[in-house]
Amino acid sequence: MPAARPRVLYVSDLAYPARGRRYCDEDIHLTSRLREDFDLALCHPRDAAALMDAFDAVVVRNSGPVLGYQDVYDDFRRRALAAGTRVYNPLTGKGDMAGKQYLLDLTAAGFPVIPTVDRAEDLHLLSGTGRYVVKPKLGADSIGLRIVSAPEAREAADGTVLVQPHVDFAYEVSFYFVDAAFQYALYAPHTDRRWQLEPYEPSAADLEFARRFVDWNALGHGIQRVDACRAPDGALLLVELEDLNPYLSLDAVDDTWRDAFVVALKESLRRFVTGSAPAGA
Repeated sequence: MPAARPRVLYVSDLAYPARGRRYCDEDIHLTSRLREDFDLALCHPRDAAALMDAFDAVVVRNSGPVLGYQDVYDDFRRRALAAGTRVYNPLTGKGDMAGKQYLLDLTAAGFPVIPTVDRAEDLHLLSGTGRYVVKPKLGADSIGLRIVSAPEAREAADGTVLVQPHVDFAYEVSFYFVDAAFQYALYAPHTDRRWQLEPYEPSAADLEFARRFVDWNALGHGIQRVDACRAPDGALLLVELEDLNPYLSLDAVDDTWRDAFVVALKESLRRFVTGSAPAGA
């Protein structure tokens, strides 16, 4: 059983040079608040596997794209699963935690996602916009993303990349959840400034859209960010389901919403450490 004050290893790369974001500020704030309820130590993702046995749980936060340390992350994941280490988010996520295959699977299942294929023979399934987005299946943070012509997309679609139509969307919007509970939403009203975010008041239909992907992921505990775009016809389409280490943009919400998120995170993490069911389960 964990101690009265559970011991948490908080994993972050404070020096990661994220475009338009300061990971370190967010994690400094979160760790300062989590220390109110947990005995906490912070480490770089390369050190997590060596340190995790001394803690009741490992919280993976702004650790940067695992592409930069894939072998280290694979070793951490293998050792954590073998030892039954409590990793938050749990290592069962089906979204970005497992790569981008889910975009293909959700497309095939008829979910409202940006249509995605990975082979040239399936390009006819995409709307003929004349421009396509090509990105690696194991990509993150827009690494390797290209906008190409139809012939270039056909040449690139060899099963190792994802191909999507280039959507002239009105804006991008993100929905943030702790466990299955919605916390807040933010949107980028300027399409050329993805991380200049403002509060967004979601409609009932918007929340139903976002919850559909949270329910599909069935993560149980943890933080998830559902990224979507508003298509020309007014519909929302999934861009990304971030369930590994979603940046939270807490600097874009007011103190009331920020504090409410921290309370929800503390309660979720305590339930997770003690093995309790998520709220509402």
